[in-house]
Amino acid sequence: MKRSNPLHPFIILFILVFACVADDEYEVPVIDDAQVTITGSEISIISLKQALIQEMQTNGNQVLTIETDLYVTGYVISSDEQGNFFEEIMIQDEPADPNAGLRIKIDSNPLFQSYEIGRKVFVKLSGLTVGIDNGQLTIGLRDGNRIGHLSESRMFDFVARDTIVAVIEALPRLISELNEDMLNTYIRLNDVQFNRDLVLGDRPLTYAGEPGDQFDGERTLESCTENATIILSTSTFADFKSQELAPGKGTIEGIFTYNFFGDEFNIVVNNLSSVQLDSPDRCDPLEVDCGIASNPGNIILFSEFFETMVEGEPINGNGWTNFIESGTETWEAFFDDGANGSLGISARMGAYMSGDDSNIGWLITPEINFDQQENEVLSFKTSNSFADGSNLELLFSPDWDGNPETVVLATWNLLSSAVIVQDDDDFGDWIFSGNIDLSCIEGTGHIAWKYAGSGDPDFDGTYELDEIEISRE
Repeated sequence: MKRSNPLHPFIILFILVFACVADDEYEVPVIDDAQVTITGSEISIISLKQALIQEMQTNGNQVLTIETDLYVTGYVISSDEQGNFFEEIMIQDEPADPNAGLRIKIDSNPLFQSYEIGRKVFVKLSGLTVGIDNGQLTIGLRDGNRIGHLSESRMFDFVARDTIVAVIEALPRLISELNEDMLNTYIRLNDVQFNRDLVLGDRPLTYAGEPGDQFDGERTLESCTENATIILSTSTFADFKSQELAPGKGTIEGIFTYNFFGDEFNIVVNNLSSVQLDSPDRCDPLEVDCGIASNPGNIILFSEFFETMVEGEPINGNGWTNFIESGTETWEAFFDDGANGSLGISARMGAYMSGDDSNIGWLITPEINFDQQENEVLSFKTSNSFADGSNLELLFSPDWDGNPETVVLATWNLLSSAVIVQDDDDFGDWIFSGNIDLSCIEGTGHIAWKYAGSGDPDFDGTYELDEIEISRE
């Protein structure tokens, strides 16, 4: 790689000999990687993003067209060989421990023949436009106020191959550590698994081959080391779309990015060799399932309709433990007589726009002695305000000692028979839990409703809870 003195006149010369054999097997073309002479000044991906932000704040423009001789360097981390990327390449600034990444839109397919994983590239910025497209820092040709694609005939004029092909080292991260500064970088998630509802049972789901999958299949990955989830997104055009999801626990390497709408963090793999979920030692919670009772009991052991609570204040009294595991949000009294009306006063928990990296909140009943009577039944109702990336679970602990400091250390088993409102349920509807049979539980214990956000407070939604009753015959 030769660089001219920036004081000299700016002359940009890309010497690329591109020979391609076109056939159905996409043979890698013979490309003579001659030395590339490029002029101008190098700018980092981070500085490029900062220039865009300044343009947006100063002039209100959503895109920035580069008119000076600048270039960025990067290493390719994406591959469209198996169809999971289309007309784009992702690059990051270093092959290991990257600081930033970006997307380049190119009207050509496939691109892996020319820009394979690890290939160092030099991107001439003069004449290109940078902007935030689908939540991602993106460069291409200007198309009004949007980022358009580079034409295939000119892609080598702007994206030149260096002779270096580096080994890309995935950056190990926890799901909770992921943030916008890491977008379009190659990461590794350890100790993760697909949610049990997706892979266990008679019919595990595929990566993106279900009837309801349109454009992308979105499958929830959950961490076994923290209470956090992220979506694995797979194109419905990917070669492996109809493969069943890996059922075990392990590691996944892929590109950390946004979904198509730019509102939810995703991870996207180049191929299934990056999915190493081989360990059968899953970390699913144990389940307590006594079934569904035909009717509630006649005698009320515990009830809560929240009508005595103060609107906007944390839920308290009546033996409740209202515990914040992470973040600043808590279960609070809520009233609304609008389209998403509450049932009088209800309990509400949500992380939307909280500003927190993580929100986990518990609402736990007082201790219940299941040996004092038989045929206990639990019922309640839930609603949501676009639950989105958040989740609500019903849990039972036989060993929690009542101390808020030990909530996360106790054993919490899933009460799997309960029906809890889902994100695709109609906005504002109140969903009945069913008459949950508790008769198979012995000894004493606590019941808890646990809210967990996905870690993206701009996306997480809200749950409401009301009309709780524990009864017996």
